[in-house]
Amino acid sequence: MAIILDGKKLRDEILADLKAEVDGFKTEPKLVVILVGDDPASKIYVNNKKKKAQQVGIDSEIINYPSDISETALLEKIKELNNDDSVHAILVQLPLPEHISESKVIESISAKKDVDGFTPYNFGKLFSGAKPYVYPCTPKGILLLLDKYNIEIEGKHAVVIGRSNIVGKPVAQMLLNRNATVTVCHSHTKNLADITKTADIIVSAVGKNIIKGEMLKSDCVIVDVGIFKDENGKLRGDVDFDSSSKIASYISPVPGGVGPMTITSLMLNTVELFKLQNEN
Repeated sequence: MAIILDGKKLRDEILADLKAEVDGFKTEPKLVVILVGDDPASKIYVNNKKKKAQQVGIDSEIINYPSDISETALLEKIKELNNDDSVHAILVQLPLPEHISESKVIESISAKKDVDGFTPYNFGKLFSGAKPYVYPCTPKGILLLLDKYNIEIEGKHAVVIGRSNIVGKPVAQMLLNRNATVTVCHSHTKNLADITKTADIIVSAVGKNIIKGEMLKSDCVIVDVGIFKDENGKLRGDVDFDSSSKIASYISPVPGGVGPMTITSLMLNTVELFKLQNEN
């Protein structure tokens, strides 16, 4: 039976250490989260971020705009926050309404305040093999989880399922930077099982139940990033846990695996950006 990659336990350890560090600062790091509209899932995510920030000692502010705010007004606000020395980290909750360009919004955030690690500067640094100011939160959380359980990455075959800019692409590059051999699969990949059966590490970030035990190599490591509600309203991941946990050596649960590590990385990134802006 697979060992559980326990994101909640690791989150609690990291945040306790982070709180001790933040308690020693003369001023509080400040995170500003911009939420456009009233999407229920986004509201839950944003409120969870605020709670965790308070727990660690990070000052967090939520700015909630109506869904009909103009792109110009949103960009003006981001420019104002970029120039505000009391703000150390800026996060714009995605998705945005259709009339607002996500790429324009992301590009407008100062790279030194880009807590998600999505600006062209930080993304470009990551993909060139250099160190960005911060790494994207979910991929960073995944690698923290693998490292905590002493899972070897160098020389291993890692299969990443999903190619989003939020998870798939950056985690593939981060694994590549750690000397894994990486295969990226997606919705157009043929014969997925033939590929997953060769994987030492699988990172699945699709949001559909696509991985079954018979698709796995014995003793592989599975990181399940997908999360959705099935027809019965139960939270599920990309991986069929029952059949896969009998084959794999390690597996992350849904919920309780990658999710807690994403919010942990957001707190770590906020503190890293605070230190970066105060190093002189």
